[in-house]
Amino acid sequence: MNEGYVFESGYLSLNKKGEELCGDHIQYLDAVDGTKALVLADGLGSGVKASILSTLASTILCTMMESGLSIEQAVSSLAASLPVARDRGNIAYSTFTVILVKDGERVLIYNYDNPLPIYLRNGKELHLSYSEEKIEGKPIMKAETDIRLGDCILALSDGCIYAGVGETLNFGWTRKEIVNYLEGLYDPSFSAKNIATLVVSRCKDLYNGHPGDDTSAACLRLRSRSQCNVVIGPPTNKEDDAKMLNLFFAKRGRHISCGGTTAKIVSNFLGSPVIPSLTYEDREIPPTSEIKGMDLVTEGVITLNRVLSLADDYLGSNEKYFDWAYRQDGASRIAKMLFEEATDIDFFVGCAVNAAHQDPRYNIGINMKMQIVERLGEKLKAMGKRVKIAYF
Repeated sequence: MNEGYVFESGYLSLNKKGEELCGDHIQYLDAVDGTKALVLADGLGSGVKASILSTLASTILCTMMESGLSIEQAVSSLAASLPVARDRGNIAYSTFTVILVKDGERVLIYNYDNPLPIYLRNGKELHLSYSEEKIEGKPIMKAETDIRLGDCILALSDGCIYAGVGETLNFGWTRKEIVNYLEGLYDPSFSAKNIATLVVSRCKDLYNGHPGDDTSAACLRLRSRSQCNVVIGPPTNKEDDAKMLNLFFAKRGRHISCGGTTAKIVSNFLGSPVIPSLTYEDREIPPTSEIKGMDLVTEGVITLNRVLSLADDYLGSNEKYFDWAYRQDGASRIAKMLFEEATDIDFFVGCAVNAAHQDPRYNIGINMKMQIVERLGEKLKAMGKRVKIAYF
């Protein structure tokens, strides 16, 4: 696969009302041989038992594929090992969907009793031709196609298509309606996590906040790499200002400056004034500024601390997505650039002690700034980003 492309995965789940554990389990495989696989397993029932069954199913599939077994062998072994509930009409103890990418070019989909995955190309559904294969006596639906830049594949548990039954809809949210919903909202800038969030959040609304079943969506998409660079604080030695900023601006992609003192040294380096804004988009976040040649100029620690909080939420329930995705305060704009738009992120961190932070009324220091940057870097890595941090 071209080094300028990257596979991005993301998922979101809702627990059935009253359950502490989700009966669905999603696992992503990124093997050393280049194989990529996204597995969504749905355990029979709900709660602890379903969670164990779905975790077992997805782990078996990923472990076998990572060990070099073909997808057919892995599915065959899993299908043979999964018992059925004979008292419930021979229903399998776990259903599953496997989205497998080989050589970065071909996608194979294996689906066992889950809703058929939704494949979007250019924001519209790509209708795949499925064939049925009997593997260990179980009917497995299989489809294969080439994958192109921008393609997005979404696996669903049946909690999605049953959303709203007994609450807001008579017959649930059909797969066709989910397709229409995604096609209507599609934007190529959406991350895999946020595409899954759009579906699951809508399901939650249809369930009136009381899901009648475990509900999950897992997304895999092929996108171009996108670089974002963040400079925070002045270097320890004043003579290193130019060195740090030369390296910063030598990087392609978008450029963000965080901190008032940082904005001043960037302004001096570019020979362009800082143009402050007095508009508070969020009363808790200082206004942004503008410098010609910069994509975004924000305040420092307060803004970054909010970004860190948003990163925590993004890696979890992602409930705040519908706030930061549309707001224009500095923290929300950084979140959109880093979480959704960027795949590669470089931090340039100046280690000088900021005199403005020495006022004892404010509990801000160089250690706090470093901790925020390091923790944010770890959370961005957990999102699948390439992250580098350089100190000056």
